[in-house]
Amino acid sequence: MSKKVLIVNKFYYNRGGAEVVAIAMCEALRAKGYSVAIFTMDYDDNFSDDNCYVAPKVSFQGTFAEKLQFAKRTLGGSGVKKAFRNALEEFKPDVVHFHNIHSYLSPVIVKLAKEFGCRVVWTLHDYKLLCPSYACLRNDAPCELCFEDKSNVVKMRCMKKSLAPSILAYVEAKIWNRDWIQQYVDAFVCPSTFIANKMLQGGFDKSKLHVICNFVDPAKYKILNGMTQRAREDVYLYVGRLSQEKGIRTLLEVAKQLSYKLIVAGGGPLLSELKSKYESYNQICFLGVQTAEEVSHLLSSARFTVVPSECYENNPLSLIESLCAGTPVVGARIGGIPELIGDESGYVYESGNKEELLVAINKAFTTQWDNEGLAKTALHRFSADQHVALLGELYK
Repeated sequence: MSKKVLIVNKFYYNRGGAEVVAIAMCEALRAKGYSVAIFTMDYDDNFSDDNCYVAPKVSFQGTFAEKLQFAKRTLGGSGVKKAFRNALEEFKPDVVHFHNIHSYLSPVIVKLAKEFGCRVVWTLHDYKLLCPSYACLRNDAPCELCFEDKSNVVKMRCMKKSLAPSILAYVEAKIWNRDWIQQYVDAFVCPSTFIANKMLQGGFDKSKLHVICNFVDPAKYKILNGMTQRAREDVYLYVGRLSQEKGIRTLLEVAKQLSYKLIVAGGGPLLSELKSKYESYNQICFLGVQTAEEVSHLLSSARFTVVPSECYENNPLSLIESLCAGTPVVGARIGGIPELIGDESGYVYESGNKEELLVAINKAFTTQWDNEGLAKTALHRFSADQHVALLGELYK
């Protein structure tokens, strides 16, 4: 009889990297014979699934009453415990695998899973267990103040630059603290050695930290696997969110000095501003948000991609997908980025350093890359089969 795994994430549509991984994990586990169900928050954009359980919807926007319900949910109320118990009793999982659950669900359900007798696994997509505002960022630069004292989230107004959300984040962090969480979690999946080391720095038990890299979802894997022999154009590529911490401003300041063509694919809060400022440069092209298939085509035809982040990236899917397309990467030396880039797959440079980035881009254009060899190695390293095999050891 196959193991029954309940995948838990606060949303069940492709909202961000955590959702992409959680949804792909459902498919990958089912392909290997696991019985899988989902627990998520009720939300209009969620994908349909025959084995899906939902907690009532809450929102931090709207009336005072709606914001109050959201605050209650953050602290473990507003119907989430009843809904989760129902999922446990109906599905009877052997393993509960948590992804992103804070605020819209709640860590209180981790305790319920353990008390039900399940094996409890938690994939760390961000730094929420160390930083109440998730990202280890303050004034657009890495920050670790809350590793020692969570009250800094209030002092610095880190949540939405507002006092009330920051107080709520602080209370949440104090209730669902490190010692409380660790007693109910059997294994933390750390997508990068970097985040594992940060968890150690924050006092988490080393024996519970397991480094297992993210993987490419099976559908995109098939697309990328069929494109590795495409002809390369004399362009380089940025794929991702257009926001300050992603280093996009630094990249564009360098790109305007070069004759090579940069293609920028993605949306975000800076899109309009950056288009207005840089679209007049003929060597810079903004495409906006692209579909998964369009991104795959862009990746497989570019000479290389750039991941210029200026934040603690964990294990970026954009970088992994680039390598699986046989496309090398120029990446910032920050977070988990350098772990993914070897001598045969790209170059790294000091994050935020325009001079080093310019040198790395020039060097990448003059290097003869083994695109097919790079793709072959990456497609094995980041395959769902490889990921599920490693998860299987944690599920025992």
